[in-house]
Amino acid sequence: MSTTVTVEPRKSGDPAPDLLGITLAHRAMLTDLTRLTELATAVRDRDVICTPGRARAISRYLEWLCDSIHHHHTVEDTVLWPVIQASVGSHVDLSELTDDHAALDPRLDQLRARAAAFRLSMGDRQIAGVMALELAELSASLTEHINDEELEVFPLIAEHVSVADWESVERAARDGSRMSFDGPRSLAAMTDEERSTLAQHVGIGLRILLSVLQLVHRRRERAVFGVSR
Repeated sequence: MSTTVTVEPRKSGDPAPDLLGITLAHRAMLTDLTRLTELATAVRDRDVICTPGRARAISRYLEWLCDSIHHHHTVEDTVLWPVIQASVGSHVDLSELTDDHAALDPRLDQLRARAAAFRLSMGDRQIAGVMALELAELSASLTEHINDEELEVFPLIAEHVSVADWESVERAARDGSRMSFDGPRSLAAMTDEERSTLAQHVGIGLRILLSVLQLVHRRRERAVFGVSR
């Protein structure tokens, strides 16, 4: 939080940053946590028969989700918070949100270990039951955190952060992310109106790339959840 950054002053009348990307990332995280909680519960209750192949697919998906959540909040701590403080003023206190991030990391490590155990056990029901509880706890914690963040931080970004500085935050978010995983999940979290607006601003090359990534991700979803969105 003590990182010093130089920001581009926001001028009166300048457009506000587009927060759709971070909003979609939040939606995708919470949607996946809910779906995985329900799936783990179904495996525990024998409503879903988990083959070794499906256990591997579930484990990999959960590990990638944990990596995605960790990358997201790391970018917030190291890039977004300093930009906000430089744009608004050092009197802004984001320490509670940073503390939330620190508390998330042990939960993510625990879930990675549980996913590995689930894979090695080839879909053990007892491990699935524990995993369902841990996923539900993480989902509740992250839901509260995201609600706080969007209520407290989004207005600050919209009012004080320049478009240029926000683009630097989004570049940092893309760097180190797993595009083949995060991209299709964000697209799936869009409303029809948001998807229509995006189509008007995306070139043919990127549309083709996103379509290919979506096809790959749908196969991944079928392997994990049995269906794709």
